[in-house]
Amino acid sequence: MGRGKIEIKRIENTTNRQVTFCKRRNGLLKKAYELSVLCDAEVALIVFSSRGRLFEYANNSRHLQLELLFGYFSVKTTIDRYKKACADTLNTGSVAEANSQYYQQEAGKLRQQIVILQNANRHLMGEALSAMSVKELKQLENRLEKGISRIRSKKNELLFAEIEYMQKREIDLQNDNMYLRAKIAENERAQQHMNMLPGHDYEVMPGFDSRNFLHVNVLEANHHYSHQEQTALQLG
Repeated sequence: MGRGKIEIKRIENTTNRQVTFCKRRNGLLKKAYELSVLCDAEVALIVFSSRGRLFEYANNSRHLQLELLFGYFSVKTTIDRYKKACADTLNTGSVAEANSQYYQQEAGKLRQQIVILQNANRHLMGEALSAMSVKELKQLENRLEKGISRIRSKKNELLFAEIEYMQKREIDLQNDNMYLRAKIAENERAQQHMNMLPGHDYEVMPGFDSRNFLHVNVLEANHHYSHQEQTALQLG
């Protein structure tokens, strides 16, 4: 069954009114985010609850980094742009001129922000510290220590992963070595078994020596030589 239509009027029950406010507020913030992403539009949304609590959303991403570092308020930037556009439209009636003036102001702000970021970068590199106070130096020191801690943690993580990989590689090489040794021993046992089979017993021939061969032939072929001649032949 579909959802029935709700009469648009103030909800009298306090609990129901608070629940409806939370649900519809989240839906409105979601729609504002989707509009800014899908249409590349600059959107600023401000909601005050019945108790006076403030809920806001803005997508001025050009100031996002500065907001995180220095606390710039992007909703205020959008409101300033709105006021400027309304005032210029009422005074001159020229939207193009209003946009031109706005972008000139934005360019000036961006230049200032670039200078701020460059100074912050130099401070992180340990440069241009003479103009900083003790409190600012302490804050800079804390930021650097946190950054170094994260860098060391990441470095140790990579080193441990590399050590674990090398240990696994060592185990794999040891297993391969044991397998090869087993194959060599198996081949040696198979060769010994083949040598012990019938028909494989061959007489081992002595090494060939030309001097001995000549000596024997000479003695056997010349029985009429004298004893001295035979001795001379043997010595020769």
